[in-house]
Amino acid sequence: MDWYPLYNSLRIAAISTALIFFLGILAAYYVAKTPRLVKGVLDVLFTLPLVLPPTVVGYLLLRLLGPKRIIGAWALEHFGLRLTMTWWSAIFATTVVIFPLMYRTARGAFESFDETLAQAARTLGRSNTWIFWRIRMPCCKQGILAGTVLAFARALGEYGATSMVAGYTPGRTATISTTVYQLWRTDNDALAFRWVLVNLAISAVVLLAVNMLERREKKGGKRPWR
Repeated sequence: MDWYPLYNSLRIAAISTALIFFLGILAAYYVAKTPRLVKGVLDVLFTLPLVLPPTVVGYLLLRLLGPKRIIGAWALEHFGLRLTMTWWSAIFATTVVIFPLMYRTARGAFESFDETLAQAARTLGRSNTWIFWRIRMPCCKQGILAGTVLAFARALGEYGATSMVAGYTPGRTATISTTVYQLWRTDNDALAFRWVLVNLAISAVVLLAVNMLERREKKGGKRPWR
C-alpha cells in the first residue's frame, strides 16, 4: 500500500489550515468592526466559496492559475513556476474552499466578545496588540479552535477543486480523496475502502483531541488575562 496520498493530504491540509488560520482571523477581526453595508458586501465575498460547488471553485482557479491565464502565465514567464497540476496547486484550491469555515466561526466569536474587557484594558494603558492576543483571542479561542478543526477536516477531504487544479498523478499529486475515486473507477474496492477507513480514523482522532482540549479548558477555569 503506497502511503504517499496520506502524506500529501496531511501536508496540504496542514499548510492550508495554517494559512487560513491567520487570514481568517485577520479578515474576521476587521470585518466585524466595519459598517453594516461594508460588512454585508465583504461577508458575501468571503463566504461565497462555501456555497459554490467545489468544481466551480476549481474552474475559477484554473481561469486564474492556468499556464495561459493571467496569474499562471505571469508566474511561468517570470519564475518558471507552474501553478497547476503540481502538489502545491492543491494548496491554492484547498485554502479557498476552507477559508469561509474559519472566517465565519472566527467572526462570530469576535462579534460575541464583550468589548468592555478591551475598554478596561485600554484604561490601564494596554496596547491594541496586547489586548488582541491577551484578552480577545483567549476569550474567543473556542470559536477559533472550532473553525480551525472544521477547516482541517474539510481540507483533508477536499476533492472537487483539488482534482481540477492539481489533477491525479500517483506519487506526485495524489491525495486520499482523489485516490479513493481513482480506485473506485478501476474497481479496486478493497483498497478504496482501506483509504476511506484511514480518512475516517484521522478525522475521528482530530475531533476527539479537540473535545479533550475543550473539556480540559472548562475544568481549568482560567481567566483570559490577569
